[in-house]
Amino acid sequence: MSSRLPLLVILSIAMIDAMGIGLILPVMPNLLREVSGSNLADAAIWGGILTTAFAVMQFLFGPIIGNISDRFGRRPVMLVALVVMALDYLVMALADTMWLLLVGRIVGGITAATFATVMAYMADVSKGDEKAARFGYAHAAFGIGFVIGPAFGGLLAEFGTRTPFYVAAVLAAATAVAGYFVLTESLSPELRRPLRWARANPFGAFRSIGRLPGVFLLLVTYFFYEVAMIVYSVIWPYFGTELFDWSPGMIGLSLAIYGSFYAFAQAVLVKPAIRMWGDRRTVMIGLVGEMVFLVFFGFATNATWVLLMIPIVATASVGFPALQAILSRRVADDAQGELQGVLASLVSLATVVTPLVMTQVFAMYSGPAAKIYAPGAPFLMSAFVMVLAIVFFLRSKQRA
Repeated sequence: MSSRLPLLVILSIAMIDAMGIGLILPVMPNLLREVSGSNLADAAIWGGILTTAFAVMQFLFGPIIGNISDRFGRRPVMLVALVVMALDYLVMALADTMWLLLVGRIVGGITAATFATVMAYMADVSKGDEKAARFGYAHAAFGIGFVIGPAFGGLLAEFGTRTPFYVAAVLAAATAVAGYFVLTESLSPELRRPLRWARANPFGAFRSIGRLPGVFLLLVTYFFYEVAMIVYSVIWPYFGTELFDWSPGMIGLSLAIYGSFYAFAQAVLVKPAIRMWGDRRTVMIGLVGEMVFLVFFGFATNATWVLLMIPIVATASVGFPALQAILSRRVADDAQGELQGVLASLVSLATVVTPLVMTQVFAMYSGPAAKIYAPGAPFLMSAFVMVLAIVFFLRSKQRA
């Protein structure tokens, strides 16, 4: 088997994972309004609750699954996660109550380990100086999925609100079958280590990884970065619908534009950026750029300018794989799964915080009772959080 084939397979899994997520994004506001019988502002709050339930489970189980992949390998973890993902989409397609949607999100969150395990796989097959670029390739594959997913999701919505969920379920199941036959294992037996609960639970894993030299403040930076950036996936459909009266198709198109340029930045710009500026400066440029763009969206009132800025916003993402590479190089080879589990838990913790807070802020400044009409307020709050990420990243250099 070609040495490139496993890399192509794992990148395909990342892409299809994103396609499944992207397919359902444009129709979530309409599905929640349909099932709950509420207005858009209340549907946004329900969306925050569902996302938070998913994230709490991912927070609790991320390090456990990461440690399981360090013990048993990446391949079985990814295959099981894909099967459960297919079942989760099917439950959401059939749901007729908010409680059933909630159960589906809880089950999905428990096994939402696909992308974190993809990143551990990439760390396994990459040398130290290759990691940032290959992490960028994985993010690019994810971005390509976001190009295809939302665009098709918006089109599939024309055949019914639930159609994208059925398609996402089929896509995840087909990927699991294909992975079973063509995906090879990346973690060699000699690098596997015993599974210990003291390191597998989220708090033990944070303690184990966080006490490594120069890692703790980088983890804090990573967390605040995620808190700020998750605002896009949480608020964007509601923001576009409220401020510009965008249809699901238009929401899908805007996400596809972002995904196209995000994939380009990750696949093409990461390597030359790091060669030109180095890891740390690339991270800093990305953080500052993201902060500026969040402020722009906070005050945006013109749909044309928003669409024109999306490609530029995507280029600031080059800092993220550089931050992941810095973290990966400070962790032993036999703990890469544990690290990715910790990072997945940080993403989950951010996803717990962001939807609950940002959807409430959105409802407060866009609902019928809003005293000040400002649908972009969540983006301004996220810009402040990005400032915190910049502060902690600067401090990490002093402590390294």
